[in-house]
Amino acid sequence: MALTITVTGMSCEHCEQTVTEALEDVAGVTSVSVDREAQQATVEGDADPDALVAAVEDAGYEASA
Repeated sequence: MALTITVTGMSCEHCEQTVTEALEDVAGVTSVSVDREAQQATVEGDADPDALVAAVEDAGYEASA
């Protein structure tokens, strides 16, 4: 299953990497693609959407599923 999350607050490549790493640490995630220009992260796997949003917020960014 693919889920696209809106992520705001990313302004550079480092931000993309931080969000990617935060999402990769969530149980059930098999792959992550983050696009700061589109302000989106696409996550493959069977992770809980609330856990994904929480991981992004814990990394310091705003997110909604």
